Amino acid sequence: MERTATVNRYTNETRIDLDFSIDGEGKTTLETGVPFLSHMLDLFAKHGQFDLKVDAKGDVEVDGHHTTEDIGICIGQALREALGDKKGIKRYGNAFVPMDEALAQVVVDLSNRPHLEMRAELPAQQVGTFDVELVHEFLWKLALEARMNLHVIVHYGKNTHHMIEAVFKALGRALDEATTIDPRVKGVPSTKGML
Repeated sequence: MERTATVNRYTNETRIDLDFSIDGEGKTTLETGVPFLSHMLDLFAKHGQFDLKVDAKGDVEVDGHHTTEDIGICIGQALREALGDKKGIKRYGNAFVPMDEALAQVVVDLSNRPHLEMRAELPAQQVGTFDVELVHEFLWKLALEARMNLHVIVHYGKNTHHMIEAVFKALGRALDEATTIDPRVKGVPSTKGML
C-alpha cells in the first residue's frame, strides 16, 4: 500500500499544492517563497526519508507568516491522510540531533490527540528574513492537523539557525520512526483498538 497524499489549499492569502510520501527517498521539490523554510523542509524530508513536493504562492511581501502556517497545515493533513488507518505503525518516535553547539530532541506520538509542547529558548528573533516565532506556528499547525502529540526540546545552543536546524532534522527522524511499519504490531498499537 502506498502511503502518499496530495493536498491543495487555496485561500485569499496562499495557494498551496503539496505531495507527500511517507515511504520515500528524501527527495524534495520546494517552491515556498520563504527561503529559510524551504531549507528546513528539505532537512525534514531528507532525514525522515519522506518525498515532499511543495508549490506555494503566498503573500510573502507582507511576511512569511501565512505561507509558513499554511504549509504546516498542509503537511499535517498530508501526513494524517497518508497514514490511513495506522495499522502496524510503531506510533511513537524519538530523536536527538546535534548541530554543532546545539542539541534538539523531538518526541512524537501519532495518537489522534493534537498537542504541541515546545521548550526552546531561541536567542535571535530572526534568521535572515525569517521570523523565528514562525517555527512554533509551523509546528503547532503540523501537530494540530496531523492530530499528533509533538514535543520539541532544544536542550541547549547559541546559534539560532543551528538550533532550528536540529529541530527540523529531529522532527524528520522522529516521524520516520513513528511511521515505520513494525511486523510485530497487529492492528493499531493501542489498547483502545483505534488511533
